[in-house]
Amino acid sequence: MTSTTVAPAQAPTQGPSQASRRWRSIRLGWSFILPNFLGFATLTLVPVLASLALSFLDWDSYSTPKWVGLANFERMIHNETFWTALRNTAYYAIGHVPLTLCAALGFAVLLNQKLRGVRFFRTALFFPYITSLVAVAVVWNMLLSPELGPVNQLLRAIGIDNPPGWTTSTTWAMPAVILASVWRDLGYYMILYLAGLQTIPGELYEAAQVDGASAWQRFWSITVPSLRPTTFFVLIMLTISSFKVFDLVQVMTEGGPGRSTLVLSQVIFREGITQGRFGYSSAVSMVLFVIVLTITLVQFQLQRRSER
Repeated sequence: MTSTTVAPAQAPTQGPSQASRRWRSIRLGWSFILPNFLGFATLTLVPVLASLALSFLDWDSYSTPKWVGLANFERMIHNETFWTALRNTAYYAIGHVPLTLCAALGFAVLLNQKLRGVRFFRTALFFPYITSLVAVAVVWNMLLSPELGPVNQLLRAIGIDNPPGWTTSTTWAMPAVILASVWRDLGYYMILYLAGLQTIPGELYEAAQVDGASAWQRFWSITVPSLRPTTFFVLIMLTISSFKVFDLVQVMTEGGPGRSTLVLSQVIFREGITQGRFGYSSAVSMVLFVIVLTITLVQFQLQRRSER
């Protein structure tokens, strides 16, 4: 009787372990994140941390830094210029944010229609945003010139004998800056709203129209709720940019007349770059950072509540 020998069964080849696959995924993820994170850390995170450290020091970039603790913040609290700049910054933001948002939404709804030459008007409205901001400021200063500007000439032509002095008036200088800023920025946010409008299904409007809803009712019941994520993003970006405003004010008014258009970014620039008080300048920048961060977090919280 012949006996047969049974070969031992070979163990199945095992693939990479779960820990190995997880480590590979982590490395892959970091390979995508790391280049951007390095840029963020070098250009944003490190300067912010350095500014935080400088806010507790007295340093003019030449002498040895001296620890002063909260002295810079105490000086800021008792400095009238700081509070004036804070009020002006809030004034600018309160005027710039809603006006830009409403104008961008209005033009987006209008230019989302099938109109003749709509591409030209979209380009024309977006063009100021990519134009040199210095050029924008100079042109608006010419338009709003109290004596020779076409705006005041038009106002006189329609019967207004004493038109505003605009950038030469302590009352009208900030509205003039806000007007120029809205004109420049609305094109960018209009494009964002246009992108949001084109994601709304047309069937919703057709169904509402069949039910007898007017154009105004369709706007409030369909367009506005559907654009809530876009509006939230626009609101966040506008708020941040409004509190950081510097260049347009610097070119148009340089913070004047008097201190009527002086904003926090100009205080930071003057104290740090012009006067060499980098510790105090950093303290003001930290306060501005906290204000913007707080407002942004409040907006995120309100957005979450509305979504619930």
